Amino acid sequence: MMAATLAAAAVLVAPPKAGATVFPDKPVRMVIPLAPGGGSDIVGRIVAQGLAEHWGKPVVVDNRPGAGSIVGTSIVAKTPGDGYTLLVSSSSFAISPALYKNTGFDPRRDFAGITLLASQPSLLAVSANVPAKNLKDLIALAQAKPGALSFGSAGTGSATHLGTELFAYTAKLKMQHIPYKSAGLATTALLAGEVQILLTNAASVLPHLSGGRLRAIGVTAKERTAQAPDVPTLHESGLSGFEYTTWYGAWVPAAAPKPLQATLHKSFQVALALPSVDGRLTKTGLQTYRMAQPEFAKYVETEMQRWKTVIDAAGIKAE
Repeated sequence: MMAATLAAAAVLVAPPKAGATVFPDKPVRMVIPLAPGGGSDIVGRIVAQGLAEHWGKPVVVDNRPGAGSIVGTSIVAKTPGDGYTLLVSSSSFAISPALYKNTGFDPRRDFAGITLLASQPSLLAVSANVPAKNLKDLIALAQAKPGALSFGSAGTGSATHLGTELFAYTAKLKMQHIPYKSAGLATTALLAGEVQILLTNAASVLPHLSGGRLRAIGVTAKERTAQAPDVPTLHESGLSGFEYTTWYGAWVPAAAPKPLQATLHKSFQVALALPSVDGRLTKTGLQTYRMAQPEFAKYVETEMQRWKTVIDAAGIKAE
């Protein structure tokens, strides 16, 4: 595990003008509202290292998990908008408002989006005892016996749960949800045939494909993934327009002045372009982005509306 405090590795390209204060002039805290070792943590720590290299100042990663990212996100919402506390979170940022009644923050009012950092597709897989070789077979099987097929997840409201609900909503299928305490346990259940379907990250599924214990139905992104180039996307297999990825972004409290937001945006773009950042993220199966602030704001708003539709349609509620 990478150390939380990242040492300075470079100096600013241009010296400041006399008497001017260059941001940052002290360590920056990056709050990650999800547990260590997960996607947000991996992305955040790699990007934090890039920011430290660019700024010449430490970037301290502060994991504050709890309530599906609400705890850590609420902490950042209440901090000053001075740029010294950042939020790096996953698509849970756009999901939580529809999933929880009281989050303690308003994502539209309390935050300013800086940029989309990266995204990662999932694989839709079935256990060996499911007589479906492709997407067409699976849809036909599910439609023939509504509610008979079950899918596993890492828990109610998790990415594995909601991603599968999006698939079911798009394909107009009725399936039974079986929540587990983690994605690893859900994968084990799929291997044992306790559930028939699982939508999860490629790394969890790929080791079991060659032995025939699991069967990949499709990639959830619009394009095939380098991790499994022979597996078609659900979009190309007939579920036109379907796209689901777990994405990661950066935010700052909305009180941050526009010039500071612009400085942060530029800094993140520089960090993402560093070989030490882009190369490591790509190697883990992630796609990196260079997205302008207005584009990112529009992207998040679209995601919020999409997930509200799916969550309302499925009747999902979280405490």
